[in-house]
Amino acid sequence: MSLRLQLLLLQALIVCLVVLATGIVAASLAERAMRDAYLDRMVGVALSVARLPAIKDAFDDVDPAAVIQPIAEAIREASNVTYVVVTDAQGIRFSHTEPLRIGEMVSTDPSIPLSGEVYVGTQTGTLGESWRIKVPVRGAGDAVIGTVSVGILESSLQEEFVGGLWGLVLALVAAAMIGIFGAAAVTAYIRRRTYRLEPTEIASLAGSRDTMLHGLSEGIVSVDAAGRITLANDAARELLGLPAEGLAGIQASEILDQSLVAVLEQGESEGQLVLAGERVLVARSTGNELDGRAIGATLLVRDHTELHRLLHEMDGAQSLTSGLQSQAHEFANTLHVISGLLELGLPDDAREHIAAKMSGGPLGIAGEDTVLAFPGLTALLLVKASTARELGITLAITSQSAVEIPGETENAEQLRGDLVTIIGNLLDNALEACTASNRIEVSLELATTGILLTVDDDGPGIPEGQHGRVFENGVSSKTLHLTETDAAGDGCLRRRGIGLALVRRIVLRRGGTVSADRSRLGGAVFTVRLPHDDGRDR
Repeated sequence: MSLRLQLLLLQALIVCLVVLATGIVAASLAERAMRDAYLDRMVGVALSVARLPAIKDAFDDVDPAAVIQPIAEAIREASNVTYVVVTDAQGIRFSHTEPLRIGEMVSTDPSIPLSGEVYVGTQTGTLGESWRIKVPVRGAGDAVIGTVSVGILESSLQEEFVGGLWGLVLALVAAAMIGIFGAAAVTAYIRRRTYRLEPTEIASLAGSRDTMLHGLSEGIVSVDAAGRITLANDAARELLGLPAEGLAGIQASEILDQSLVAVLEQGESEGQLVLAGERVLVARSTGNELDGRAIGATLLVRDHTELHRLLHEMDGAQSLTSGLQSQAHEFANTLHVISGLLELGLPDDAREHIAAKMSGGPLGIAGEDTVLAFPGLTALLLVKASTARELGITLAITSQSAVEIPGETENAEQLRGDLVTIIGNLLDNALEACTASNRIEVSLELATTGILLTVDDDGPGIPEGQHGRVFENGVSSKTLHLTETDAAGDGCLRRRGIGLALVRRIVLRRGGTVSADRSRLGGAVFTVRLPHDDGRDR
């Protein structure tokens, strides 16, 4: 059965049931109203007859029926009831619609009205089943001297009720037809809104969509026009650190980083590097505004952390390659000079030239002997030193003791990795800030409480009052020195501001502190304090 037919039949069934229930209730109320009207009429007639002086006086006559019968019949015809029967205290009739019944004993029990009470109910008498009221007739001294019974046949009530029911039935049938035609129109509208798809097709599409969304490696977060989250796939929950359940209906600004919220609201088609926790992400968005009105938006995020690390390693490898190439050229030139001096018969000059070149190769670092206990950091500094040398920058290492992270625990290994990330980003920032003939000094100290790291440079430094801003996501030391026009024209600035923000997040996670200030060399100095015994996430 097609969806259209199912919807039509279900709605038609609902309409018919509602109309039928309404008809039953309306008919019941109509019958009750009719009976209440007749009851009021019968009560009025019975009390009027029982209180008429002519009726009461006739009870003392030799032939009471001669006076009571004409009066009772006149009242019966005027009030449109079936009968008006007056009896004495023994239940002998003084009036009846059939004169031959006068003088006979009533066929129903008259004890209730003779006891002074009023009776209302349905009884079967000589005329058939009727709905009746019986009231006492009181004489002198308030004594009960007889009864008055007024009633209407149940068959007459049913005939009148059925006669008035046809209008209601026609109205209900018309309402049912209108409801069915309306249901057909609604069904057609729903079919158009569902692209005429059947339920199985819709379920298949929904299942395929869920499979596709939750199987993507790219994170997807959708919000409505009010900024409430409507969808977040598994990749988005993992990349952004979102809870597994209960996301629907939450404001995106309450659980997403402000950098992601800004991309979501403003829109970004090309992709922007942002930080989510310690992950480097590429975020794109459709924006939440169209022609000045708020609309739903979708945020797409891709993990860039591994690529970011690989790019850093590739930059270091390229720098190391360039350094080795320079070293090879220098060695070749040195050999040529030595060979020429020997050919000229100047061995003393050759020895002096060799002695001059023995002070260190291009990969030497001032103070490198103090960090050899930490091979990972030593390798990083060798690469950065080669890069600095290519740029004409002096990189020096100072330390009060050999830097070594004790132990082979998971926390010690994580601390080593975090320290390499921190120093690498701080040195990248310093190398970018410096120009030729500048100097960078790295100081490392391992104490019982933790590690103290400082990175000084004699570059342009950080503008006064902006030292705290350099750790914000999207803000770099270079952007603080540019005017708005220059910043707008530098497309690379959109990629900046990640390294220092990542440094701060790693330091805070480890329970340490990081700060920026003016260096004694004239540029900027970054100071990091790390406790080496706390690797818990904070």
